[in-house]
Amino acid sequence: MDGPLWTDMHAPSLADLPQPGARETLRGAVAEPIDLLVYGPAGAGKTAAVRALARATHADPDNDLVELNVADFFDRTKKEVSEDPRFASFITPARRRESSKADLIKHVLSESASYAPVAGGYKTIVLDNAEAVREDFQQALRRTMERHHRTTQFVVVTRQPSKLIPPLRSRCLSVSMRAPTHDEIAAVLERIVEREDIPHDADGLEYVAGYADGDLRRAILGAQTASEAEGEITMQAAYEALGGVGVEEQVAEMIRDAEAGEFADARSTLDDLLVEEGFSGEELLTDVLRVARSKAGIGGTRLAALYRLAGEIDADLAEGTDDRLHLSHLLAELGRG
Repeated sequence: MDGPLWTDMHAPSLADLPQPGARETLRGAVAEPIDLLVYGPAGAGKTAAVRALARATHADPDNDLVELNVADFFDRTKKEVSEDPRFASFITPARRRESSKADLIKHVLSESASYAPVAGGYKTIVLDNAEAVREDFQQALRRTMERHHRTTQFVVVTRQPSKLIPPLRSRCLSVSMRAPTHDEIAAVLERIVEREDIPHDADGLEYVAGYADGDLRRAILGAQTASEAEGEITMQAAYEALGGVGVEEQVAEMIRDAEAGEFADARSTLDDLLVEEGFSGEELLTDVLRVARSKAGIGGTRLAALYRLAGEIDADLAEGTDDRLHLSHLLAELGRG
């Protein structure tokens, strides 16, 4: 995709959020920096909503909004965590040598919370994909929240609030980010394409909204794809751009790279599909199975084994944990086959 992503260029303000309930709750949180639990399905706009809140509440959101993804810790080695430039200033060589990865993570959480805000009376720390946080780390997070509540607002973002311990949930005001409706997605797209001055019609926006199936990020990136490929967003243009031919080729290439042992290339394509194209893990898993049969030439016992593994991956995805982690596992297993 050429140029900046529309999801970044047209990041919403609080007034732009399509879900009325979440919009009003977050507006109420502007005046008082209460800890928040923001939950909802993938693509509902949870992270975008939190960033909109930070822009509304902080004079210097670039410095007083700290975003931490669970994958920043648990999917990385101790060395990678300690060398992350965001954390390097408060991880000494001695601590790096003497601490376990678990202790290092707890130290990062505590130190991130202890630093004074750059502007105003408090800063905001966002912990994304929090459903994947182990219970002992949730306990440590709860204690950190209690210790630094005067100067730090915590926003816990998750697809599965039931995965969080009750003491952590009880500290936070819950904000439900439901999947936006078809009409709400179409309205967001119309606002963006009018700002971009892209030729469009209602049928084209309706097609993109239906293609996204409740995933706002996918809808916005789909509209950008159609605009760049066809120069307009009409029904025909959207169909031509989003009909799946290009995606099929990417998925087939990803499968071939995985089978050839080129795991880094396969995972790079996976990241493109998840982040730039806005696909969910469930959608990509379905495409992998379809393309494995039709384009990648996988059959017989190998196809049966792939289906068995896909069943396990599908169950993991249904639990709401990290899509990239589970699909990476699938790719790694393809390489071993």
